[in-house]
Amino acid sequence: MHDSDELMREALALAQHAVGLSEPNPRVGCVIAASDGHVIGRGHTQHAGGPHAEVMALRDAVEHGEIAAGATVYVTLEPCSHHGRTPPCCDALINARVARVVMAIEDPNPLVAGQGAARLRAAGIDVVTGLHAQESRELNIGFFSRMERQRPWVRMKAAVSLDGRTALLNGVSQWITGEAARADGHAWRKRAGAVLTGVGTVLDDDPRLDVRLVDTPRQPLRVIVDSRLETPATARILAPPGKVLIYCAQAHGDRQAAFESQGADVAVAANANGKVDLSAMLTDLARRGINELHVEAGHKLNGSFVREGLVDEFLIYMAPKLLGAGRELAAFGPFTALEDSLELRYVSVTHIGSDLRILARPLT
Repeated sequence: MHDSDELMREALALAQHAVGLSEPNPRVGCVIAASDGHVIGRGHTQHAGGPHAEVMALRDAVEHGEIAAGATVYVTLEPCSHHGRTPPCCDALINARVARVVMAIEDPNPLVAGQGAARLRAAGIDVVTGLHAQESRELNIGFFSRMERQRPWVRMKAAVSLDGRTALLNGVSQWITGEAARADGHAWRKRAGAVLTGVGTVLDDDPRLDVRLVDTPRQPLRVIVDSRLETPATARILAPPGKVLIYCAQAHGDRQAAFESQGADVAVAANANGKVDLSAMLTDLARRGINELHVEAGHKLNGSFVREGLVDEFLIYMAPKLLGAGRELAAFGPFTALEDSLELRYVSVTHIGSDLRILARPLT
């Protein structure tokens, strides 16, 4: 016998299995419990175009010879009510004649937004909302951002020394943090729809920016901010697997065609200064279905993101070492008054190997 809290926690644990799989769809888990409280079906969202969590849980019940009629469904997001690439999940639940649906939080998608719950109630199904709502929202924070703000959730990642240096003055930065922190950083790449850097980092470090240190069913889109299309044709970031998107400030016919012949897409998003318009870029990435944008860039591009107020979360790995003179995390300011600084709140501070992982968000 399991209580509601325990069953929703299990549904949230199932939803974690959709990380790196379900993009651009939200990560959803579902548990179906019989009237006596024992679990008869489990499921989570599959790849885009594949079955959603509720359908997977119903299938699981059938495969185990169980009947969902009269059961209670625990699902981490409101069942969808519209025809997308799959039929509405609320119809599947109605057809299965479940008695009750406990959902963590309403779907922010305007195509759903309460309509799924309304359809279930109209069919005589009891619907309860709000159990572990915050946990579900956090798991899908990028999806909520894209639906509510029409832009991805921007997470800026950096590895720094205790005195805040990301590299020595000569540019050497490998490796400030240890192996555990690097693997953890790849796990955060995995959960992102896109990983972004600037052309300066491409020229200096020639990174791949793919997910290698943890298993993943898909590679996130790799994005380069490159105003003048200076990325070398031999750059490792352009190599498979995964897709590449380059944002520039103006069209460059031949160079653009050369990148496209290598399989990369090129998009123009210019501001008045002849640089890439970062805000317009975020809007475009949202249109492309990107929920979470993981930024791993140099101090100049990081500074631009910070200065324009575009960073939603900082993911900082701090090593227990001092580097002295070196490169900073983000180049912005200088300020003449402390009250002008960007104030943050710590979301979490966690030991990862010998390093600290700090998650912090702006106060406003």
